[in-house]
Amino acid sequence: MASGITCIAKGRKQMSALSDRQKSRIEAMLRLRHGVLREEIRAALLASDEQHHRDIAGLVGDVGDESVANLLTEVNLKGVDRDARELGEVEAALERLARGALDVCADCGDDIGYARLEAQPAARRCIACQRRHDSAYAHDPAPTL
Repeated sequence: MASGITCIAKGRKQMSALSDRQKSRIEAMLRLRHGVLREEIRAALLASDEQHHRDIAGLVGDVGDESVANLLTEVNLKGVDRDARELGEVEAALERLARGALDVCADCGDDIGYARLEAQPAARRCIACQRRHDSAYAHDPAPTL
């Protein structure tokens, strides 16, 4: 059963095009990913505690080895940051699902489409708007190392 929501961006009424079965499938995918991300974050944080860093740095005693230990810790924490951002996206998608707005593009208010949501369950934009967003915010990432 489709539920109606108002698209604030365009002020028009948009009906969810997802069937109950499709919504259930996307919800299951989101909940599974949510659990995986929480576990990965927990495990990475446990592995990066101060004692772990001292253990890595203490394996050998020169400055180069300590720098490798620092690099490993930084890489690990970058992964935690990436996972935490994705976890936030998954949680936001679950909230949109609960409101009946999962398949409504945040930019234009049109349908995102089931195929896109199946491939990227936390997608906030339809393909056309995502392309525009990526073009507007695309940049060459500066190396941090």
